[in-house]
Amino acid sequence: PVLKVGFTGALRSSVNGHAQVDAQASTIRELLSGLVQRYPDLAEHVEQGIAVALDGEIYRDDWSKSIPDGSTVFLLPRIQGG
Repeated sequence: PVLKVGFTGALRSSVNGHAQVDAQASTIRELLSGLVQRYPDLAEHVEQGIAVALDGEIYRDDWSKSIPDGSTVFLLPRIQGG
């Protein structure tokens, strides 16, 4: 499915300043892999830790999670707890 993927301010610079891009993926892992191929600068953020919000629910480590058709997807830098 074609997805609209939104980015918060900190990640936008890694995707050429876009607030939103189209992507095709059926799982979070597939989504991140495809985005890193298109936007290599995003790899550093993914390695440091990234959170993926699907329809308002945040996933931090479950990259095998399926992305339902029509989902709202946002990538967020992982917030470090302390």
